[in-house]
Amino acid sequence: MKNWLPWKTSVLLMMTEEQKRRRIAENWASVQRTVQEAAIASGRCLESVRVIGVTKYVDESMTRALAATGCVDLGESRPQLLWRKSEAMTDIDSVKWHMIGHLQRNKVRRSLRCRPMIHSVDSSRLLNAVAEEAEQQETTVKVLLEVNISGDEAKTGFLSHELEPVLEAKPKAGVEVCGLMAMAGLGTDSTDARSQFEKVRELRDQLQAATSMALPELSMGMSGDYQQAILAGATMVRIGSVLFDGLIERR
Repeated sequence: MKNWLPWKTSVLLMMTEEQKRRRIAENWASVQRTVQEAAIASGRCLESVRVIGVTKYVDESMTRALAATGCVDLGESRPQLLWRKSEAMTDIDSVKWHMIGHLQRNKVRRSLRCRPMIHSVDSSRLLNAVAEEAEQQETTVKVLLEVNISGDEAKTGFLSHELEPVLEAKPKAGVEVCGLMAMAGLGTDSTDARSQFEKVRELRDQLQAATSMALPELSMGMSGDYQQAILAGATMVRIGSVLFDGLIERR
């Protein structure tokens, strides 16, 4: 019996690099239109929302193709992929890297050499480790505190009531806490997702009032719920599979 490839896989194998680049450019334009519509509906402009192109699904070639469209904020969820791609793409000065996945303390040193914004600071120990290493490297790292707004036991992140003490005790040098990051709970529908994102925005507002700290960034929403996140006030949305639709298996 012949071993047939799945239809989508065989189509991808037949696509030229130029066709893949064109598809990525079309997907990027579509995402920009959707982001603009959601931003306008929330009373803001397109420039108020930054799209973080999540490239964990694709190789360097497609990551470069995405950057060529103008999506230069690139996110990786695994430190090893962040290291590999950032080191391979030093020729693109406009790229800004974002670490969006769980970061272990033993991977902080090498990760900071990539000069990323870290969205996933989920403990005081990690915050302090980043600050200490940043001082050693004579830099300041922009970070977001990850909040477990849904209360899912399987998810990482601070609980809401833990954040004010963390901000009050944050290191004086090495890190700049710029805001919060959150994900909707597993299996959450669009209505509940927006409600959870609105709670994150309200929590951010409360923390700013309580600590007198500026926390302008809200990293909320992914491919399946980024419109709801923007309507709730997200300033960053982390989008991966939609940008590579037609080129990878949809996640």
